[in-house]
Amino acid sequence: MIRKSFRITAIALGFLLVSHAIGFAGGVDRVGTASGVQLLVPVGARYLALGGASTANAVGVEAIYWNPAGLARGTNAANAMFSHMTYLADISVDYIAVEANFGGIGHFGFSLKTFGFGDIEITTADNPDGTGQLFSPTFFTLGFTYARMLIDRVAFGVTMKIIREQIPRVGATGVAFDAGIQYLGFAGIRGLNLGVTVKHIGPSMTYDGTGLNYLGRIEGAKRPTTNIKLDPAAFELPSIVELGLSYEYSLGDMGSVTASYLFQNHNFAADEHKLGVEFNYQDRFFLRGGYALGANLPSNMTYIYGPTFGAGFVQKFAGVEFALDYAYRAVEYFDANHVFAFRIGF
Repeated sequence: MIRKSFRITAIALGFLLVSHAIGFAGGVDRVGTASGVQLLVPVGARYLALGGASTANAVGVEAIYWNPAGLARGTNAANAMFSHMTYLADISVDYIAVEANFGGIGHFGFSLKTFGFGDIEITTADNPDGTGQLFSPTFFTLGFTYARMLIDRVAFGVTMKIIREQIPRVGATGVAFDAGIQYLGFAGIRGLNLGVTVKHIGPSMTYDGTGLNYLGRIEGAKRPTTNIKLDPAAFELPSIVELGLSYEYSLGDMGSVTASYLFQNHNFAADEHKLGVEFNYQDRFFLRGGYALGANLPSNMTYIYGPTFGAGFVQKFAGVEFALDYAYRAVEYFDANHVFAFRIGF
């Protein structure tokens, strides 16, 4: 027991040290200068409907994105989920995740998030109105997750992610890590959970490819026009730290109500506060709502995301659990985001 307590304390201190380092890495003045911003696009419907206030209460296969520690709290032997979101500017986001419980070893999960941009016309300096050819960027994030319960009230999880971004003749590949803990019954209060995550920690990304080549002359050199390659800069990943609380209040046989709060610290954007409420009717029907707002935004910036709403339905047939969820997120200047998610558990 002493060894487990020491391990948990060491993990908590590590999270605090990383949180401190990231907290001073930058903020609003660095907006638009990060690489791999696809990492920040949420997935799934259940926890997005809660405004993203999900670090402390995310559970099961849906927790892989929000807090990998929650994967260890899944009750089924195996789960799979798929979600589809209509994002900004006609971009679509598809996500699939599977996970399995290997008993005392822990839970292992796999996830894939892809983006659909549609066809884009290729333009060049000589053909600014288009060459008649089309391309579609390839953006995806591939994740591998491990999670387990350290003791009966503390869960820990970590995800390694491979990031790929590709346009014609230019691309970049990166690696990032997420880690999280969840403490159940925090401060000895039944139903009160604490969650801490650090996300998108990894080396900077650099684009490379033949698309960075151009014809030119080297100043001062007695050489004809030659092929010169641009030297691209490396850009940091959009790392974040999240600290959240959730409290579940039992309504007896009717179900329960869960309220959650999350503070999110960005190194390339304004910090955020997120609130969410979920009504659970007999573990079968769910109503959800949430709200997120930017903190300390300068006067020339606008937080474009508004309130979120959603609902979910869970049903078991012959020992197999099916879940269907929907989320709506209001967005300023763009059409609202709509997310549909389906989950199956065995």
